[in-house]
Amino acid sequence: DGYSGITANPALGFAADTLVRHGGTAILAETPEIYGAEHLLTRRAVSDKVAQKLIERIKWWEDYTARNGGEMDNNPSPGNKAGGLTTILEKSLGAAAKGGTTNLAGVYKYGEPVDAKGFVFMDSPGYDPASITGQVASGANVVCFTTGRGSVYGNKPCPSIKLATNSAMYNKLSEDMDVNCGPIADGDASVEDIGTEIFEMFLAVASGQQTKSEAQGLGDAEFIPWQVGAVM
Repeated sequence: DGYSGITANPALGFAADTLVRHGGTAILAETPEIYGAEHLLTRRAVSDKVAQKLIERIKWWEDYTARNGGEMDNNPSPGNKAGGLTTILEKSLGAAAKGGTTNLAGVYKYGEPVDAKGFVFMDSPGYDPASITGQVASGANVVCFTTGRGSVYGNKPCPSIKLATNSAMYNKLSEDMDVNCGPIADGDASVEDIGTEIFEMFLAVASGQQTKSEAQGLGDAEFIPWQVGAVM
């Protein structure tokens, strides 16, 4: 929604930076969601080779959508638009914030094992369940899911920490949301404050604390591998 780019996404980016500083790996995905903002990632690449790999994935998506009669700039969903996002550029600028500020250490194909330390990008569609399934296949141990419209995504193979972008939605769905990032917009907390809270939840969940979806036993139906092209 319209709050994502100023609350949950930058807070998650701060948490990702903290994770990287401690020797961990943060995986950003959903290639169509960074379309138009890819330069913000390529300029942070550790090498020209890494930057070129991301550009190649963008070009693949442009060709893929054209062959199937689509357009890359049609990515914002009806829910995105209802929440205040009207163009792919608005969505992409906010989405890129989830990647923090550290160097781009690698670019991977869908489900490819991630062997680099630091911030990396994995190619995937903008469909959340398929994208996260790829991240888990690549080696993610914990998933962080930002939502402004109230997606209650759970995941049985891997804990899913849900970050609410606004307080109104968090209060309505507090039994499903793990962290409220709304206080940033409310003026009651900074991006750094909430980012630190998210990082501390990384540690707690990785150490055995259950997420809201785990506590409710949800996540059986969300394992959805990406099926490229027409399927019969």
